[in-house]
Amino acid sequence: MEVDKVEAQNQQQKHKQVHLFYCLESEELARKVAGHSDLITLQSINWRNFDDGFPNLFINNAEDLRGQHVAFLACFSSPGVIFEQLSVIYALPRLFAASFTLVLPFFPTGSFERMEEEGDVATAFTMARILSNIPISRGGPTSLVIYDIHALQIAVAFPDDGAWKRFHKLLDHFPMVVCVKVREGDERIVRIKEGNPAGYHVVIVDDLVQSGGTLVECQKVLAAHGAAKVSAYVTHGVFPKRSWERFTHKNEAGMENAFAYFWITDSCPHTVKAIANKRPFEVLSLAGSIADALQI
Repeated sequence: MEVDKVEAQNQQQKHKQVHLFYCLESEELARKVAGHSDLITLQSINWRNFDDGFPNLFINNAEDLRGQHVAFLACFSSPGVIFEQLSVIYALPRLFAASFTLVLPFFPTGSFERMEEEGDVATAFTMARILSNIPISRGGPTSLVIYDIHALQIAVAFPDDGAWKRFHKLLDHFPMVVCVKVREGDERIVRIKEGNPAGYHVVIVDDLVQSGGTLVECQKVLAAHGAAKVSAYVTHGVFPKRSWERFTHKNEAGMENAFAYFWITDSCPHTVKAIANKRPFEVLSLAGSIADALQI
């Protein structure tokens, strides 16, 4: 009996009750995360503004967080919402929390940054320094959860060498096709560097998509070389200026150049709302993975 009691205590220690705060953009994802575990309790923040437009924030039930495990689900979807969230992120660990976890599914800065000449500013480095200086909680430094690539199935193509270098070791048990951008005159075109897509349902894999131009050109090349159909998976569907519209199935005309499926995660909430019920898009939620990460 004493052994059983000790085992039960050990099991309880392996699981922790987590108080999960979230920004307004991430409310839907936060509710899905909480739905995956009875150990996750949603908490709220009053996201208000003063008359001059600066944040007037209030953390509800702050007095109940002493000695508790606290997490915040962030969404840095635009520069305008980062400051108010950072203010909360810096405040939560100071409330005598037992531990603090920041979940930032998509790290937005740096996707186009190139340090090519003196004067270029690496904003990704600046953001990394800001996050590295989050105050420690009673349990120590902040745990930061950021998502890159997730799980996938079927045959795989990479739109360029960069994507292949990042992800091929995770997917080397699938048939692979590697595309490459080459310059012809004043144009940069996509060609197949290695692999044969003929007869396969090929899934193009990358970490994020912006305008989607490279994916479109990659799809055309794969189809021209005999791919039975082509789909895409990207972890972060950024799609500025509604660039997702170029992928929607608006009618049956031109379907030979359409993607069969386009999978994204819900790391970018604005995109998820915009593409709801629009073919070929399907959203793979990070909720279960985030719920698991909060127990680490």
